[in-house]
Amino acid sequence: MGERMKGLLPLAVAVGILAFLWTWVALNFSFHWVTSGDLGNGLHLPANFQLIVPAAFVSWAMYFAAGGDDAAAKNVAIANVFGAVGALIVMWLAPAIADLPDFWAIGVGVGVAAAVLVVLGGLGSWFFIPGTFGAFASVFFWWIATGLDNWAPGGGGAENTLKALAKPATAGAGAFGGVISTPYGWVFVSVLATLTIGVGLGMLSTRLAALLTPKPRAVAAEAPPAGRAVA
Repeated sequence: MGERMKGLLPLAVAVGILAFLWTWVALNFSFHWVTSGDLGNGLHLPANFQLIVPAAFVSWAMYFAAGGDDAAAKNVAIANVFGAVGALIVMWLAPAIADLPDFWAIGVGVGVAAAVLVVLGGLGSWFFIPGTFGAFASVFFWWIATGLDNWAPGGGGAENTLKALAKPATAGAGAFGGVISTPYGWVFVSVLATLTIGVGLGMLSTRLAALLTPKPRAVAAEAPPAGRAVA
């Protein structure tokens, strides 16, 4: 066990460094750098496009689960697109069947999408089913967290502005007590972009770990015994 943990140290250091940098950049991007107005508490209202910290960790983990190499990166990137598009279809279609306060249409949409994603695994070994589920779940999570726009008419993402947030009817019920209220189309774009970044973080972590791994020392050739000619 000790040798195994020692072998993982370079990767652990690489992942720790990149995880810190990613979290710092993503949160500053959404709450300080690319925003839509001052909230008056030191933070700013995130713009419609956001970087979602946990979504990158999902695809980062999927990269390692798929093998942690270039082929894994390609397969997870493809899986991200399929899973995110599946969630987009549910966000668009389910509310047209049954909106607030009924959940059954969303449940049906999720069930059908999940079944389709599994069946599509028959397309080949490149179709990484766990990755599609991770991507679908990431988009769906952020849709719920930011107010279920399109399912709750007139709220939860209808207007991502300071003026809309000041009105109970349009403030939504999203993250940070309704502060983040994102239109569902932007939920899809933001999460898919973040998932793609997660694949890049996975690739960077393996390369950085390789740089941090001590190289084996070269063994010097033994000198021939005295008096023996060298061939």
